[in-house]
Amino acid sequence: MRVTGIILAFVCLCTTALAQLPAQPPAPTLIKAARVLDVRSGKYLSNQAILIEDGKIKEVGAIADISGHAPKGVTVIDLGSAAVLPGLIDCHAHLLMAAGAMRPGDSILRAVAGMSPTQRALLGARMAREDLEGGFTSARNVGHSSIDGDAALRDAIQQGWVTGPRVQASCRKLTPPGGQAVHLNPAVAQSILDQEFLEVSDPAQARRAVDENLFYGADFIKVVADDGKRLIAPDVMKAVVDEAHRSGVKVAVHASTVAGIKTAVEAGVDSIEHGDDVTDELLAQMKQKGIFIDLTETFAGQRLREFLQKSIVLSAEDQKAFAAYEQQIAKEGPERVARVLKAGVDFAVGSDMWFDYPGKIRGVATAIMFGALRDLGMPPADIIRASTVNAARLMGWSDRAGTIEPGKLADIIAVSGDPLQDITELERVKFVMKGGAVVKNELGGDQQ
Repeated sequence: MRVTGIILAFVCLCTTALAQLPAQPPAPTLIKAARVLDVRSGKYLSNQAILIEDGKIKEVGAIADISGHAPKGVTVIDLGSAAVLPGLIDCHAHLLMAAGAMRPGDSILRAVAGMSPTQRALLGARMAREDLEGGFTSARNVGHSSIDGDAALRDAIQQGWVTGPRVQASCRKLTPPGGQAVHLNPAVAQSILDQEFLEVSDPAQARRAVDENLFYGADFIKVVADDGKRLIAPDVMKAVVDEAHRSGVKVAVHASTVAGIKTAVEAGVDSIEHGDDVTDELLAQMKQKGIFIDLTETFAGQRLREFLQKSIVLSAEDQKAFAAYEQQIAKEGPERVARVLKAGVDFAVGSDMWFDYPGKIRGVATAIMFGALRDLGMPPADIIRASTVNAARLMGWSDRAGTIEPGKLADIIAVSGDPLQDITELERVKFVMKGGAVVKNELGGDQQ
């Protein structure tokens, strides 16, 4: 038994050591492109070359200049007339959920009670791969991943066990008692809720919940400020923020109502997720405090109805309800986007995509948000900034992502058309590179 134990310990030690070995960086690569988008200015740079070494961008400039001193034997990828952009970032992802056509509460319930943690993990691996293939090289997962599913997915991607975007994980959501949008039999509720949420009703519980999430590997904390008629108390929200900031992590808050947004803003959170009823006064306070608003407008227009009709037959009553919902969004959505743009507040965008969209991989379904934002009045250049350079700043990753500049990670995508003219080009990403490694190339042009 003692010999067996020694052997097992040695095997575990070797396995751990091998798992921790960094992946070999891709060989030096030179990308040639007729158009590279400077996302800050919203203008193209013509006939550009991007030199990549050790997974990072070393140099960007005119093709003639950089080609002249590129390393010998460099791999050349000529993307022709394609438009080249930084990798996209989804700031409100749910990578461990892929619900079918059902009510939101039922979707959460199925994920929490109807799937094992192992199934959730495997689902997350699939969603992560599809997200990356759609051009999303980074994602902020804002809950609904079981206790530590998104942290485990992040680590698996970093270790090279599975393919996916760079992930920031929030682990379990902090919510008022009872979780969020879930109605369960009280006799069995607690054991189910504990898999998905950390319930907080006083400052001591709030601080403990933050520490528990950090123990399980959270990169930031997600809080639900309002859910129906329930609101987190101001002293509870303040305790969450103080404990998280003390540990150097940010706080993202689901807040749709004026009361919920106000509680979060006064506590000094880092981002408001959704912000449906945000007022000009609250936007001014957010600008002053440097608080982001993360807009999640994916299903504006008839997009939600069109999605559901791919899976179920909507009754006449359902059709009437959707028509009323769409009229409301048609009025409130453009007003909200216009107020955000006018206020000059920091903003990013997120998909809030948690559905299995028939006929679309997760990355393409996620990109539906871009056309929705355009329909609500956001200019394409602002949409692109919100999902690249702004998003990187929200995540604290300005030093590594969001732009095509020397020193940044070589996270690069390309599309055939012009997303400044038709933002839905981002639903048809043809080339994806992450960290200097080509994930997808439907444009050809590889050569030595």
